[in-house]
Amino acid sequence: MPTEPAPEVLALVDAIKVHFPDLGGTVTEAAEARRILAAAPVWPFEPPAVGSVENRAIPGPAGAPEIPVRVYLPHPAPAPGPDPVVSPRPTVVFFHGGGWVIGGLDTHDSIARALCRDADAAVVSVGYRLAPEARFPAAVDDAYAALCWAAGHIGELGADQDALVVAGDSAGGNLAAVAAIVARDRGGPALALQVLLYPATDARPREGAPPRSGPAYFLTAAHGRWFAEQYFGPDGDRAHPWASPLLADPRALPPAHVVTAGFDPLCDEGHAYASRLREAGVRVTEAHYPGMFHGFFGFPELLADARAAQEAVAGVIACTVSGRKKSGEGGGCAG
Repeated sequence: MPTEPAPEVLALVDAIKVHFPDLGGTVTEAAEARRILAAAPVWPFEPPAVGSVENRAIPGPAGAPEIPVRVYLPHPAPAPGPDPVVSPRPTVVFFHGGGWVIGGLDTHDSIARALCRDADAAVVSVGYRLAPEARFPAAVDDAYAALCWAAGHIGELGADQDALVVAGDSAGGNLAAVAAIVARDRGGPALALQVLLYPATDARPREGAPPRSGPAYFLTAAHGRWFAEQYFGPDGDRAHPWASPLLADPRALPPAHVVTAGFDPLCDEGHAYASRLREAGVRVTEAHYPGMFHGFFGFPELLADARAAQEAVAGVIACTVSGRKKSGEGGGCAG
């Protein structure tokens, strides 16, 4: 493993930091963090083209507000006749990252579009409630409600009933893993796959958890502490399986594809979760990018590893539909 990222990667990280709030340092309020992020320059690249994009509001958990979602559908396949062909496709329920505090449908629009286009999948991106206004387990409740909604609308989405996928990055990877656990425990929707992009799997304070190894770039320990303080508050149970899926019973969970980055403080716990699933008999594929940092997946226009990671993720998602396989380096089906 390299001792530090390549110069072009360091340059990108430095550029990102210019517009990223000093969380847990000079910035302590979630509203201020969101204001700083909203003022960042517009991303100069065109987003991936898809067939359609629709903002919707779906029912939230009992007694909770509606959940905003953004539904992406791929372009129908061309057909010789007057009507396009809509072949069975996966449905991906996607949860954005941001430490359960920042981020949203807009910040992860390009990632959701890329999943839709490259995996030929219907994507439901979920605007779950954020902390500290709504603390743990509000985001979990929203995530599971959105998963159940998507499962109940498979026909409307033109998707394959047996190809339902949960996916997310960072805190969204945590929610994707937890949604899979809740679905198993409640007899909820059957999942074909969970895609976990540098997921947070162990929310315990460091004195109660294995130490993290290696240097980190972009995401820092101070950021992590601040995010956890906002999400769990002073009394949240960080050892609960819905907070730390690494501590959950891993048996009978759906197959997983886990992406980790070498210069990421969450790298070890992502790998540990993949190992725990595998030891319980769950089919797992891992894609590790030793020279990358937390959040790299969102920069395919600038990073070859991000393009490779997106291609691999698209491949495993596409494989959830019987008879379909997207080939390519790092692609293939989980397991």
